[in-house]
Amino acid sequence: LTATDKSTAAWSHADRNVYPSAGVLFVHVLEREHFKGEFPPYPKAGDSSNDPITFNTNLMGYPDRPGWLRYIQRTSHSDGVLYGSPTAEHVGKATVIEITAYNRRTFETARHNLVINIMSTEEFPLPYQAEFFIKNLNVEEMLASEVLGDFLGAVKNVWQPERLNAINITSALDRGGRVPLPINNLKEGVYVMVGADVQFSSCLREVESPHNQLRCSQEMEPVISCDKKFRAQFSIDWCKINLVDVTKVVTIRSNRPDPGPGVLPDMGEYNPPSEALKSRDYFADFLITLAVPMAVAMVLFTILGYSMCCRREGVDKRNMQTPDVQLMHHSSIQKSTKELRSMSKNREISWPLSTLPVFSQSGEVVPPLHPDNYETTSMPLMQTQT
Repeated sequence: LTATDKSTAAWSHADRNVYPSAGVLFVHVLEREHFKGEFPPYPKAGDSSNDPITFNTNLMGYPDRPGWLRYIQRTSHSDGVLYGSPTAEHVGKATVIEITAYNRRTFETARHNLVINIMSTEEFPLPYQAEFFIKNLNVEEMLASEVLGDFLGAVKNVWQPERLNAINITSALDRGGRVPLPINNLKEGVYVMVGADVQFSSCLREVESPHNQLRCSQEMEPVISCDKKFRAQFSIDWCKINLVDVTKVVTIRSNRPDPGPGVLPDMGEYNPPSEALKSRDYFADFLITLAVPMAVAMVLFTILGYSMCCRREGVDKRNMQTPDVQLMHHSSIQKSTKELRSMSKNREISWPLSTLPVFSQSGEVVPPLHPDNYETTSMPLMQTQT
């Protein structure tokens, strides 16, 4: 063995065999205490239970579990649970489940194998099945043996059969339910299917009465006489109860073709194309891709240039088409504008006080800042504006 094989062998134990029956609920708890001895001890004495351990389960040789088997572990400090209901199709087939435990503190792993040997029983499946929806429990809480036993005891007290078994348990989330808000200790809810060998009791059939059906359609709780036998521990939604008589169920068989073994027929060896490819002339592709669009663009550019540069009418043609009265009016406006601009340059205005002569300390008169011929139209009022 290599070093890796020795390590794997050291952390792998003998297979564990279980023998569930077809059509009966199978529950297997993955206890954290069972795997703690395979990991190094916790540094602090007495705190070994604080090691976070998670589990990964899969069918040997496959990435996931069989379709009938589910797994749940709420936190890394709680035990994991494998549960499901095997069918008659799995009878006689040994199902090997690989269980890998991960220590999230030391990042070490330990692996066990669980061999599920499904047995057949003539009693199962039981002919009369009832599915209850319990609103105040999560699936891992319902899978506890004492809780499930209390529920079966309450059902047996109401139904009074000779044989009663739990057939399947399903979380409401797997049926399309929503995750509840983390307030008021709300639960996800769980569906529990049980089977018996006698007809449904009158209490279970009370929900089928027209009065209760009307209350359910109005989202009101139906009146069930035996609800008080469950109310102390289980909150049942009686509107979602489902009663099934297996003896009256008609099996519909579809004429689907045989899927076959999944292997394609032998079509001979694959012959890839030859490496010697034929030469290809790309001149025609060049003409279609580049030359033709460029020729069209040049024609359009020539037409546009001729229209803009060679077809101008000019000022003389414009004046010839304009009435004389309009031209005279426009000419007079231009002359008046020029005359007003020339007069504004030659007008005389009073000088601002900031530009008047001032006396210096010597008594001499200081000449003005601007000569007489300075154009006053552009002179600022304040010297700081220059």
